Formats: sequence, structure tokens, C-alpha cells
Amino acid sequence: MALKDKVALVTGSTSGIGLGIARALAAEGAAIMLNGFGDAGEIEKLRQDLEKEFSVKVRYDGADLSKPDQVAAIVKKTQDELGSLDILVNNAGIQFTAPVEDFPEAKWDAIIAINLSAVFYGMKAAIPGMKAKKWGRIINIASAHGLVASPHKVAYVAAKHGVVGATKVAAIETANDGITVNAICPGWVLTPLVQKQLEDRAKDAGTDVETEKKKMLQETQPMLKFSTPEEIGALAVFLASDGAATITGTPISIDGGWTAH
Repeated sequence: MALKDKVALVTGSTSGIGLGIARALAAEGAAIMLNGFGDAGEIEKLRQDLEKEFSVKVRYDGADLSKPDQVAAIVKKTQDELGSLDILVNNAGIQFTAPVEDFPEAKWDAIIAINLSAVFYGMKAAIPGMKAKKWGRIINIASAHGLVASPHKVAYVAAKHGVVGATKVAAIETANDGITVNAICPGWVLTPLVQKQLEDRAKDAGTDVETEKKKMLQETQPMLKFSTPEEIGALAVFLASDGAATITGTPISIDGGWTAH
């Protein structure tokens, strides 16, 4: 197992992409600190199931990542309860869509806080410990929207472009400290949230989910295929491995050709 004795904190990991990444890291032997919102009983069952399936330690903390002190606290809790923090995956994110002139200021603030500022605060808290060990992996989950834009997503696009920029700065600063900092830029990923969007679109259009899948992909991606949380997880495992030791400061697209246009 490539990541045995490593410890990973994955934010927004109780479902979707974050859970896919947490599972992939655990499968390679890493202990996991989960984070995210949801039903307490369901999260505890998930935690126990991951421990049993992968024979690794799994902890959970429901830190609200819009609050800087809670971001720092979950980093410290990971270090205290699991012994270190070797791999930080900044994945948590929220979305809202509206034209710029109609975009609620509170939604702008919330999206910037979770999608961008939490990435900064997480890196700020984690880097000193990684420097001390001379080993660390920071993987920021950006988006195709960190490289290109779409209408009605001003806060999300701004935040994800910011994540790519922050990734590059942190990578330059830690280049000789045994730390790599990279950004994964997914296109459409078939998560429960996207599945619900597809079902709603099909209902509104009087079509079916498969039709709406094709239409959604045709809007942006040459490859008419969704990425999966498992594929994102596999990429994260590679970036955390020794094989990726000289990959740093890089936004890596996994988007079916979206940004090849």
C-alpha cells in the first residue's frame, strides 16, 4: 500500500468527490480525517464502514470551513488524533447560479469563504507541520471553472480561478521542502448532487435522465462521458505518491476535453 503510515485530511468528504478521494486514499493505507455536513448517524456509520473495509483509522470532524478558526482547528485535531497531517485535500465547495447583476452578495461571500478562503486557511495551517517533516502533499480540488468560465457562476468561477492561483504560489514557496501542491480540475462528475440535477432537468423537460446526461455533456465536453469520484480519487492517490514527487504547481484537468476547446 503506497500510503501506509500517511495521514490525510479530506474536506467535504462525506459524499461525492470528497468521499471518492477519501476511499481511494484509505485503500492505499492512509488514515483519514473526514469532514462535511450530513446526518450524524449516517456519518458515523460511514466512518465505521471505512475503518472496517480498509483497516485504517478514520476520524470525523464537522468543522464549518467558512470559519478560519475551525479550519485551523481541524488541521490540529488531525495532527493530534492521527499523529500527523501528510496529505491535505481541500475539496469542500458550494455553488449558486445567477447573473452578475442579480447575484446575492451573501451568496458571493459564502462561496468565496468555502471555495477559496478555506483553501488558503487549510494550507496556512498545514504547511508548517509538513515542512517540519520534509514531506507533504496538498491537493486542491479546483474545477474546469478554474481555467475557463461559464455564465451565471461568477462567484464559483472567481473562487476556482483563485484556487489555481493560490496553488501555484504555495507550490513555488514549498518547492524545496519536500512538499508538492497541485490542483485537480474536474469537469462534470457524476455525484449524487449532479444525479439530482439530471433528474430535475428530465422532469422539467419531459425527457429521461439519459437524454439529459447527453445534453449536459454536449454543452461543454467533447467526451460524452462523466468522470466519477473514483477516477478523481485515483488521480489524488497518484499525486500523493512518490511517483508524483516533482509534479507541483500544476492544475491537472480531468474533464473529458472541456478545456481543450
